[in-house]
Amino acid sequence: MVAAFVSSCVDPNGSGQGKGAGGGLGPLIFLPLMILVFWLFFIRPQAKKAKNQKSFIENLQRGDKVVTIAGIHGTINKVNEDGTINLEVSPGSYIKIEKSAISMDWTTQLNKAGTVEKK
Repeated sequence: MVAAFVSSCVDPNGSGQGKGAGGGLGPLIFLPLMILVFWLFFIRPQAKKAKNQKSFIENLQRGDKVVTIAGIHGTINKVNEDGTINLEVSPGSYIKIEKSAISMDWTTQLNKAGTVEKK
């Protein structure tokens, strides 16, 4: 199979003129351009979102109103050192959840709606 590929790439006449259309620098320019597009539109935004999520999780503190990825609303009662938080879901009712289970998007919407209602 490799021999067939190599033989198709070599000019049997030795004229150095190639096979006509389809060769050249087009594919060499196209590949880095595609890599750049993937980086700009897929990798970079995902990395930025992950960085924002990590910052959000690290800045959680007692008294913050949050929403979990399961849709549970509550107020943070205690931030534990083991990467968990105690969440008060109703007065006197607490659950222990992982910090990573807090939804940044839903929590932002909840707090934004709370700010609008206070005005």
